[in-house]
Amino acid sequence: MSTRQINVKEVARAVEELFLKASTVLRQDVADALKKLAEEEKKPEARKMLEVLVENFRIAEEKSIPICQDTGAACVFLNIGTEVVFTGGDINEAVDEGVKDAYEKGFLRKSVVKDPLLRGNTGTNTPAFVHVELVPGDKVEVIVLPKGFGSENKSSLAMLNPTAGEDAVVDFCVETVRKAGPDACPPYVLGIGIGGTAEVSSFLAKKALIRPINSRNPQEHIARLEEIIEKKVRDLGIGVMGLGGISTVMGVNIETAPTHIAGLPVAVNISCHALRSARMTI
Repeated sequence: MSTRQINVKEVARAVEELFLKASTVLRQDVADALKKLAEEEKKPEARKMLEVLVENFRIAEEKSIPICQDTGAACVFLNIGTEVVFTGGDINEAVDEGVKDAYEKGFLRKSVVKDPLLRGNTGTNTPAFVHVELVPGDKVEVIVLPKGFGSENKSSLAMLNPTAGEDAVVDFCVETVRKAGPDACPPYVLGIGIGGTAEVSSFLAKKALIRPINSRNPQEHIARLEEIIEKKVRDLGIGVMGLGGISTVMGVNIETAPTHIAGLPVAVNISCHALRSARMTI
């Protein structure tokens, strides 16, 4: 089998470029969803707030300034081809180098602490939180997700009984949003992971956020579940920034995995309206 050598410096440069882009240029699918909600919202104060959010991301892109003051925890997804051989150093160190350089050059807020209890800012927004998947081929796809923690803190995990079924999954997801209320800056995007183990479902929920929100899961029964949850969440009436109306959620993405006969793990990862990610293939 032939191999392709990739110097880790290329990954570092990609990570830097992508974090700078994701922090200042809102994803097109998210921008389009916000504009659509602004057009459809009937409640005057809610519509005005949506128009403010649209104007905010326009100014951020025009002036190359952060969309939000919380420039997030540096989540990185690496889809590494099995024919790739890295040269020139350690891949994890390269990812952290790219994060450090991006947050310095972009004057992005550094929010990562050294220890969850002792705290103490690392001063670089590193270490990054890296997820690696091996895929066929000789390329590396780099996806970055600067994840704001106001919404991350409202995420949740449930280990349901295997007999729980669809209704229990829907109820848990909707209740998670109800508890979040306006605190995590709606309209939200919900990433939902179903199956696997506790940590796998949580990973799938985070991974679901990088999928375009104008798409549906290819499995018919899961696509239907996405639609059901989206409608029930909108019916909560929380609305943009808690102002009421129809704009509680922009999209619901579900990813699934096989699981054990004894359980039904479900994780919900909430994103605020500023769902930021970017990707590149090396």
